Amino acid sequence: MSDTPASPTSEPKIRKGDGRRARGNRTGFTTGACAAAAARAATLGLLTGEVPATVLCCLPNGKEVNFAVTDGCVSGEPAERQAHAVVVKDAGDDPDATNGAHLTADVRLLPHHAGEIALKGGPGVGRVTKEGLGLEVGGPAINPVPRRNIRDNVTAVAAELLAHDGLELAISVPGGDEMAKKTLNARLGILGGISILGTTGIVRPYSTAAFRASVVQAIEVAARQGQTSVVFTTGGRSEKFAMRELPQLDESCFVQMGDFVKAAFVTANKHQMRQIHVGAMAGKLTKMAQGLSVTHAWKAEIDRDLLADCAREVGAAPDLVEEIRVAETARFAAERLAALGLSVDFHRVLAQKAMRSLKTCYPGSYQLTVHVCDFDGRFIVRVEDHDDR
Repeated sequence: MSDTPASPTSEPKIRKGDGRRARGNRTGFTTGACAAAAARAATLGLLTGEVPATVLCCLPNGKEVNFAVTDGCVSGEPAERQAHAVVVKDAGDDPDATNGAHLTADVRLLPHHAGEIALKGGPGVGRVTKEGLGLEVGGPAINPVPRRNIRDNVTAVAAELLAHDGLELAISVPGGDEMAKKTLNARLGILGGISILGTTGIVRPYSTAAFRASVVQAIEVAARQGQTSVVFTTGGRSEKFAMRELPQLDESCFVQMGDFVKAAFVTANKHQMRQIHVGAMAGKLTKMAQGLSVTHAWKAEIDRDLLADCAREVGAAPDLVEEIRVAETARFAAERLAALGLSVDFHRVLAQKAMRSLKTCYPGSYQLTVHVCDFDGRFIVRVEDHDDR
């Protein structure tokens, strides 16, 4: 969406919540599914002496999919044979930081280790450094479902061999350390590479599941670190703002909840967080005031009547109130009221409405504070529970 506020006299537009707006719908595959396919292909190479050009892989959801395999090779004598295979991740139409990643599997024989599949993380796969992820600290960031799926696919083709020997399987992702910089892995204590993820094997365009899961996981990590405060922000700019406002809090307290308000608050309540902070701008605050559990633009339009009511409450002229009522964005209201010197009052009223809605939708014993910034991440106002009148 453009940062330019829409004019209320513009030609009719297709709004963000309108299903007529085109968006991609091609599904893709998770890093976990691609790793499992590469592992299966490499295992077949170890068994037959030749890595196949395509491999049938069973996904965690039970579906079987053919994956193209690249860079397959086998080396060494039969007793010391090693095999190598790569599957390139296709995320479909999802804007994914790991799209195009080369999920790489290297497998070798472990003589006399019947039934053992030793799964290791190679270069580009993150290393777990904090508790709370359901993974061994010091081990590779390969999540439980992908771990099972990798082992299931290897076992499906190597059951006979595993009756008397074992396999060592290393998953690596060349360039994964750079890809990880575009994710929240470091915040979660996953260092040096990406995570191998995926509960179904399928990536859906603009998927909410992975992001929602990362929000829940981040709160769980904070709780395991003994934190009793959490700071929910809607993106990178609001997070930087919140970090400046709350420098006394550990980095693990800061969670980019994005659009997933319900997931964030329910999880925080579950882990008995005593203090919840929210850092946001006018648009997302309006969605929270509307009581939306997911604030994504595709879920619901901004409530322009709510914005107009806020403007009226702080003394905006009737003609401006009506302009705000038909404008396209919350930014239009925020900028027009700022020009009149009403920015602090307007955002305070909006934050109070958001706070009342959040406390109603997600009741708990926590204290709630809302920190509001402008579109450049500059402080406007802070509203606490006792300010909510």
